[in-house]
Amino acid sequence: MFRGVVVCQFTLALWCAPTNVVAGPRHWVTVWGCAPQLTEPANLPPVPLANSTLRQFIHVSLGGDRLRVRLSNACGTDNVAILSAHVALASGAGSAAGDINAATDRALTFQGAPSATIPHGEAVFSDPLDFHLPALANLAVSIYFGNMSATTINGHPGSRATSFIQSGNVVSAASMPAASKVAHWYIINGVDVWAGVESKALVTLGDSITDGRGSTTDGNDRWPDELAQLLHANPPTADVAVVNMGIGGNGIFGGLGPAATRRFDRDVLKQSGVRWVIVFEGVNDIGGDFTGTIAPHLIAAYTQFAREAHARNLLVYGATITPFGGNRYYTASHEFARETVNAWFRTNNVYDALIDFDAIARDPAAKTNLYLSYDSGDHLHLNPAGYRAMARGIDLTLFTR
Repeated sequence: MFRGVVVCQFTLALWCAPTNVVAGPRHWVTVWGCAPQLTEPANLPPVPLANSTLRQFIHVSLGGDRLRVRLSNACGTDNVAILSAHVALASGAGSAAGDINAATDRALTFQGAPSATIPHGEAVFSDPLDFHLPALANLAVSIYFGNMSATTINGHPGSRATSFIQSGNVVSAASMPAASKVAHWYIINGVDVWAGVESKALVTLGDSITDGRGSTTDGNDRWPDELAQLLHANPPTADVAVVNMGIGGNGIFGGLGPAATRRFDRDVLKQSGVRWVIVFEGVNDIGGDFTGTIAPHLIAAYTQFAREAHARNLLVYGATITPFGGNRYYTASHEFARETVNAWFRTNNVYDALIDFDAIARDPAAKTNLYLSYDSGDHLHLNPAGYRAMARGIDLTLFTR
């Protein structure tokens, strides 16, 4: 459940419109997001977040001149006290140093106040903030926490980005030299911009391959990142935002984090301004199946996803599952399930288009394996070159419909 100004997302969007923008219909569009989950013990912050500043960096897909930040305690078990929260552009091109451009530092407010409490199981939006956010920029979100749990924290372990934790309130500090570092996100959940109605969002539902395992920490070279760059550089699709809703270890029916069947409504359908969905998930279900019966269950779930998306007037694209020969997931039975699912994606009339990641990523001489130049080394996840190839293999005209 959302609290505070979240009603703007659904019923009061026009009330949020700034007075200094070009006239015309506008709406909120999510330009960055991550799927929330309960942080596993091994991925908890290295030092307490209570009474400390957490600075996190995110790479937005689309820019704008007014934004709001979504903070989530969806999976936490205790209330989270936000004493102060600021946004700023990263200093320089990257985020690995933890520095911000202090001239861009701005405070967020929540229903007019500088602080907010997020009840467990809920999320809040900040108030709309006039802020010049370039497309493909690295945005810092710095939060000074009051009381919060040290062991049950809403987060996203697969950030592939360095976060910084320093004792005390240093939300406006240009740098955080005494900070502890960790490659996880906590509490942050999304960024929306107030944009013209021509701007719309694409949401990618997936597992660790979408989340970016095998990509470069602080490099922003997951396949959805690469796709966002291609869309931005292509004039007919320059107004398309990309929202990565991958979770490492996630499955359609289980795995790490909420199962895709449980999170589809929250993580996909309820993103602001969504128009397109890519469904690219199922390899963890196949890899964990010991019955040999998973394929028809996956197909039933894919069909339900398409029906739910179409009910919201969204276009939904199905993606074939990439090879995993040589990985511990590989068995003849699992390969048969993968081929069964992929054959269904290539022939069904439920999805609006096919994205054939299998054809892009596989070794033409050994089709059960990843192409060697794309293999991160575990024979399941791709490296940056592989993720780049996946993005380049997607027909950009799909996002002009």
